[in-house]
Formats: sequence, C-alpha cells, structure tokens
Amino acid sequence: MRLGVGWKLHGDGRSPAPGAVVRPDERLSWWRTLGLGAQHVVAMFGATFVAPVLMGLDPNLAVMVSGVATIFFLLVTRGAVPSYLGSSLSFVGVAAIIAAEGGTPATLTGALLVVGVVLLAAGLAVRALGARVVHAVLPPVVTGAVVMLIGFNLAPVAAGTYWPQDQWTALATLLFTGFALVALRGFWSRVAIFLGLVFGYVLSWGLDRVLGRITSPTGSGEPTAHWRLDLSAVAEADWIGLPTLHAPGFELSAVLVALPVVVALIAENAGHVKAVGEMTGDPLDDRMGTAIAADGAATVLSTSVGGPATTTYAENIGVMAASRVYSTAAYWAAAGFAILFGLCPKFGAVVAAVPGGVLGGITVILYGMIGLLGAKIWIENGVDLGNPVNLVPVAAGVIVGIGNVTLEFTDAFSLSGIALGTLIVLVGYHALRRLAPPHLREGGALFDATAPGASGPESPSSRS
Repeated sequence: MRLGVGWKLHGDGRSPAPGAVVRPDERLSWWRTLGLGAQHVVAMFGATFVAPVLMGLDPNLAVMVSGVATIFFLLVTRGAVPSYLGSSLSFVGVAAIIAAEGGTPATLTGALLVVGVVLLAAGLAVRALGARVVHAVLPPVVTGAVVMLIGFNLAPVAAGTYWPQDQWTALATLLFTGFALVALRGFWSRVAIFLGLVFGYVLSWGLDRVLGRITSPTGSGEPTAHWRLDLSAVAEADWIGLPTLHAPGFELSAVLVALPVVVALIAENAGHVKAVGEMTGDPLDDRMGTAIAADGAATVLSTSVGGPATTTYAENIGVMAASRVYSTAAYWAAAGFAILFGLCPKFGAVVAAVPGGVLGGITVILYGMIGLLGAKIWIENGVDLGNPVNLVPVAAGVIVGIGNVTLEFTDAFSLSGIALGTLIVLVGYHALRRLAPPHLREGGALFDATAPGASGPESPSSRS
C-alpha cells in the first residue's frame, strides 16, 4: 500500500462479519465497493454543490475538483486516512464580503489559494513539531470562538440577500429542512440539507406553475418580476463538456478577510483525523500534519483553476461509521463518480438554478448550525467562560466578528469582521493567559476530536 492502493479482499467480499470492520487497506467486491462509492457521493453532494452556489463559483467545477482533490489526498496520506474532500462552507461569509467590496470570483479564488498555501505550511509545521502544537496554539476556547464568529457573521447574507427573494418558499424550505434534520433517521438525516434543497426546488417549480411569476428583489437587490425557478440555462447547456475554469487574482484586502478561516480548517482536519483513528482503531496523530498539509495542497490545486477551497467531510465519516467499511477503495470510486458528474454541464446548470428563496431557508439553518458548532466545542471540552482569560477575548472577538466591526490603520488598509475578530480572540487569549495569575491559567483542556463535525457521525455539517 505504498500509495494507498492495492487493497486486500476482506473475507468473502460480501459484507463484514458481525463486529468486524473493513480496514482502509481492504475492500469488498468491486460491485459493492462501487455501491459504497455512490453512497459517499450522495453524502457529500449537498454541501459540495451548495458551497459554490453560495459563493458565486461553478458548481460543476466544484464537484469535479472534489473528486480530483480526494484522489490527491488519498495518495499523499497513502491511504491511511480515509476521507472525502468536498467544498468548504467556511468561506461563504468571506465570499460575501469580497463580493460586497467589488471583488470578482477570481479575487475570491486567489484569496482561497493563499489560505491553501498557509494551511499547507501549517500542516508541514505540525508534521515536524508534532500534533501537540495544534493543542497549544488552538485550544478549544479559541477554535470554538472562531467557528462561532464565522457562522454568525453570515447572518446578514441569509437575511438580506436570499430570504427576501421569496420569503414564503424560504420559510417552507426552512421548516422542511428542520423536520428532516430532526425526524429522519440514519443516513437520511445526514443528507437533510440536500433533501431541503430538493424540496424547495420542487416547491418553487410548482408555485411557478400555479401562481406565475413573483415580484421580489433578485440577487442584485432590485425588485423585479421573475420566475422562482429559471431553467432556461439548463436547456442551453451541453450534456458533456468541461466546466468553466478561471485563473485566480490576488488582492491583499481579500486575502486578509479569508486568512482567519485557517484556524477553523486546522481544527476541523485535526478533529477528523482523530475521529477516523478512533473508529478504525489505529491512532493517527502521527498522520495529522500530513493530512492538514494534503488538504492545504488540495485547496491550492482546486482554487488555481477557479474551484472552491476543500475540506474533509464529516458526512462521509458518518457513512463509514454506519457501514463499518473504512476502505479507501470506496473513496476512489466516489471520486471517480464526482469527476464524471463534473463533466456534465447540464447537471451544473440544474444546480446553479437553485432559487434564491430556497437558499434563504437553507442558509438560515446552515449558518446558525455552523456558528453553534463553536459552542459545541466549548461544551464538549469543558471551557470555563466564567474565567476572564477565556471570557474577555471571546466576548470581544465574537462581537467584532458578528458585527463586522472595522479597525482602520490607513486609508488603504483596515481589518474588520472575521479577520479582526479572529485576531482579537487568538492574540488576546494567549496574551491574557501569559499575564494572568496562576490560578486563572490552570485547567485548560487540550483540543480533542470535537472540531466542527468531528464528534461523530451524527454531526449535521462540518463545512468549517
């Protein structure tokens, strides 16, 4: 398994024996492996195409590049860390800020490429210094606060951009998605966001047939009469073709907005590596740096052609936990299916036609869930917010991040929102901890497998 390929057949190739697991270097029969690969595609599909739609990028390219990125990740980690790399939702707020400042998709992907380079460097540092460097620099109080402000910073996007486009469809989609998250069981609860999109898509089509056009603000903010679901681009799209590529562009202001998300990505990758290690029975702390670096390199690969940043997906970890099949062969199959989907422009046009009102209902839940994952990190690691060393930087940083507070250094340079909030939390925590008396510095829990989406298969989203 020098490159993570060349799997041994597990048992008779049909199914694991009671209590047994299919290890990463094993596989079931090829037909069953293809079926598991298709299941992994369905698990990652919702978030992988929602992210580029919300960020103004090509969903076809995002799906295709997710397959390429997954293959790259499996090769770099030599098949030791079974994971799927899909589109990261943590950058949706970054995309909205960059777009509001006049940035183009090229500006966005350029900023994300720089984030990928920094994540790659961080992974190499962790590989050289050991996993404890993650514990020391990014304790739960910091990672939780950064994840929280990233999620809640998105609230104006949901409320001001998507929801007004069709408020009643947004409300219906919100209610259905909430029902699916709570009432459905097993695999279906893990793809509840995807099911909510399908529901809203079909509802919008039906309302157009019954009620006709709606007059409401569009994505540009101007009230116009329009169809809720515009499928005109679908008829014009080809069945087979390459997705739209573009080169990244680089602007310092955009890079500064995007860089703080590195904190969340490191925490997420570290948590996922720990979760996979616990499930397979093989501690993978020694692979953590390699996994983080591989995700950074995959992000560079994706954004260099116009795709979104990538991240490991908890939904697919949940599929492994449910099936007890950890074979990386299934991920190779999933990656192959994703690449084929990406070569169908008509499929991309269908995805890109998701109505704004549907996105309004989805994002109200999704952004809130991302933010509350920060609180989940605090709770599961026993963070004491009564301790002023924790409370002061978190309180200040979260409000700065959510409220988009701006600190102007010169006419041409300023920090605001996510970037400034993250800086206040990270620097403030470590500075106050150094200055605090001994009794306030004791009892700090180390970061563990409680990063966004990393606490187990039931996590509804991990796109941090």
